[in-house]
Amino acid sequence: MMNFNLIEAIGLLERMPKSLEQLLSGLSDGWLESREGEGTWNAVEVVDHLIEAERSNWIPRISFLLQEGASKPFPPFDRFSHLKNEPDRSIDSKLQTFRQVRSYNIDRLKELLHTDTNFNQTGLHPEFGEVKLSELISTWVVHDLTHTAQIVRVMAERYRSDVGPWVQYLGILKRTET
Repeated sequence: MMNFNLIEAIGLLERMPKSLEQLLSGLSDGWLESREGEGTWNAVEVVDHLIEAERSNWIPRISFLLQEGASKPFPPFDRFSHLKNEPDRSIDSKLQTFRQVRSYNIDRLKELLHTDTNFNQTGLHPEFGEVKLSELISTWVVHDLTHTAQIVRVMAERYRSDVGPWVQYLGILKRTET
């Protein structure tokens, strides 16, 4: 059973910037720079990644899919390029940038898609092969949720040693072995 619904997807995508602003704006560097370990991203770096994905991934790939179909692969997206970006900007400035680029992208998405859009139309992902338009948009939504969960998890990690024996009841601090 498919659950994809464009109106619902847009509803969540529209809320994400405000949700992150509520969570992160005005917090101390201790919260914002907390990490789960070596080579992991802190909350600020996750916001940088979300901004880069807004600029280089979602709408460019949706546009490409609508124009090219599965005839040519999407341009690659460097998931780590944000680590080279503007580290000196404040979190509030970054959140404002995210809000602005997301708002633009939602407007663009509404321009690109029409009531007669075929959400089963496919494009060619450079790694996965053929993907559907509905899968690409669904991935955008779940990408937001994944990184929101990551931010919350990273922030919780900061107090891992401070919660004492309650750690056994705090699922966010449970580590799974792979």
